[in-house]
Amino acid sequence: MAKYIILDTETTGAGESDRIIQLGYMVLGNGDIEVQNEFCSTDVPISFGAMEVHHITPEMIADKPVCKDTQAYKRLLELNTEENYVIIHNAPFDIGMLEKEGFSLKMKLIDTLRCAKHIFEDEEAHRLQFFRYKMGLYKQEEAEAKKLGIEVKAHDAIGDVLTLKLFLTELKKSIEERFAGENPVEKMVYLTQEPIFIKTFRFGKYKGKSLADVAAEDAGYLRWMLKSMDNIDVDLKYSIEKVLSL
Repeated sequence: MAKYIILDTETTGAGESDRIIQLGYMVLGNGDIEVQNEFCSTDVPISFGAMEVHHITPEMIADKPVCKDTQAYKRLLELNTEENYVIIHNAPFDIGMLEKEGFSLKMKLIDTLRCAKHIFEDEEAHRLQFFRYKMGLYKQEEAEAKKLGIEVKAHDAIGDVLTLKLFLTELKKSIEERFAGENPVEKMVYLTQEPIFIKTFRFGKYKGKSLADVAAEDAGYLRWMLKSMDNIDVDLKYSIEKVLSL
């Protein structure tokens, strides 16, 4: 039977050389919940910006094994099969960090950030902590954490995993409502890969204006973006191409 791994990491920073210093996840399946949560050491210094967010200090990881030597990482390798699902909010970041440890994803991927952008497209933000308060998930956390024997802290890997577990329940309900009759889990896998239609410019001279209006008034500017911007976001590229074709 398939298992569902809800995962988060904390790291020394967000740069190319940064590494994992906390790996936390829950494994759901067969009615049981397995919790893995370990700190790990690295030669890469923790940036003060990262420390400000997750509050992990060098002293907290000084005597810990490197990520690849933790039980959490070794167990993740065991779970990394094609029948299982891994669920992450903003998956490219965490998967990218795991790849630095030699991890190669075989599980089916659900990125709840991308799914949220599809399902809650009109929300002002799609960060996990935004939904934590918007949906009142924080009201449920204490009881859930007590049941699982974990401590909830914002931006702590296992605390974020617990919040993500609660958010996943709400996301699944919304998907079931919108796509009645479809398997919600497989739909989330599909939405993870599906391009997101961006309705409104979030930068530049047309910030705050809809792509449809810009296409009607200044289609040349959109064509220039497609031709000249080498690093254009794939979702923005998809959205521009779509409005130009209408």
